[in-house]
Amino acid sequence: MTRFYNAFTLFLSLLVEALPFLLLGVFLSSLLLCFTNEKALLRILPKNPLGGALAGSLVGFLFPACECGNVPVTRRLILQGAPPAVAMGFLLAAPVINPIVIWSTWVAFRDQPEIVVLRVLFTMIIATLVGWVFSAQKDLRPILQRRTADLLELTCPRPTNDQPALLQRGTFFLGQGSQPAASIALESAIASELAVPAGLWPKLSLALDNTLQELRDLGGVLILGSAVAALIQTFAPRELILSLGQGPVTSVIAMLVLGTVVSICSTVDAFFALAFASVFTSGALLAFLVLGPMVDLKGIGMLLTVFRPRAVIYLFGLTTVMTFLLCLAVNFYLN
Repeated sequence: MTRFYNAFTLFLSLLVEALPFLLLGVFLSSLLLCFTNEKALLRILPKNPLGGALAGSLVGFLFPACECGNVPVTRRLILQGAPPAVAMGFLLAAPVINPIVIWSTWVAFRDQPEIVVLRVLFTMIIATLVGWVFSAQKDLRPILQRRTADLLELTCPRPTNDQPALLQRGTFFLGQGSQPAASIALESAIASELAVPAGLWPKLSLALDNTLQELRDLGGVLILGSAVAALIQTFAPRELILSLGQGPVTSVIAMLVLGTVVSICSTVDAFFALAFASVFTSGALLAFLVLGPMVDLKGIGMLLTVFRPRAVIYLFGLTTVMTFLLCLAVNFYLN
C-alpha cells in the first residue's frame, strides 16, 4: 500500500510540475496564432534543409517551452507551413535550447560546466540532424494525424494537379473536380478555427478559446502519461538501475531508460540528474538530460496527438541512437 501512496504522490508531483508548462505552451501557440505573422517569420528562415533544421533548433531560444509545451507550438508552426526540418528541429531542441533550462542546468552542475555545454551541444546536433532527415518527407500530411493533416490541407493546400483524381470532389466524372475530398462541414469548422479576427479583444478571446481547446486535447494525454511514469518509477527495481551506473555502456543505457520513463520536466530534470552524479558516469548523466526532454512517456503520448505512430517511432529511434553514441563517446574520451 505504501508503494501505491508513493506512486500517487509522484503522479501528482509530475502533473503539478508539468501543467503550468503545458499551459504556457498552448497559450504561446495561441498567441502565435493571433498576434504573430508566422509566415513572415518562416520566410526569413533558411530554405536549405540543414540550415532550416539548425534555425528551427534556435527558435526555441525565442519561445521557451518544455517538452509539454513544445508540441502545440510545433503543431502551430506546421499548420503555418513550416518546412519539416524547421518544425522537427524546434520540436526536439526547444525543451533544452531555452534560457530557463540552460540556467537551471548551470545552477545544478556549476561544478561540472562541461555537462551544461555538452547538453546544449548534443541537443543542437541531434535536433539538427533529425530535422535534416525528416526534410526528406517534403509533404508532412502522410505522417500527421488526420485532423492535423486536414487543417494543413486548408492552410497550405497542395497544387490541384498533385492530388489523386479519386480525392477530388464535385463533378469528377464530368472532368470538373477541383477540390480535396473534405466535407463542406469539416471545411467550415476548420476554416472558422483558423480564422483570425481583427482587433485586440477579439484576438485575445480567440487565443483563450484556442488555449482551452488544446488543453482539452493534450491534458488527458498528459494525465495518462504522468500516471504511467509514476507507476513505473515506483515499482521498477531502482537498485538494479543504480548497480549499472559505473559501466561505460550500461550506465548510458540505464539513464536512457530512466530519462524516458520518469518524464521529468526539462526545467527541473537537472536537479534530478544531480542526485545520481556520484554514482553514474558523465555520459550517463548527459544521456538522461538530452534524451528525456526529446522523447519521454508524456512526450510520446502528446506527439501521437499530432503525428502518426510510425513517425513517432522513427523520431524515438533516431534520437535514442544518436544520444547513445554521443554519450558513449563522452564516457570513453572524457572519463
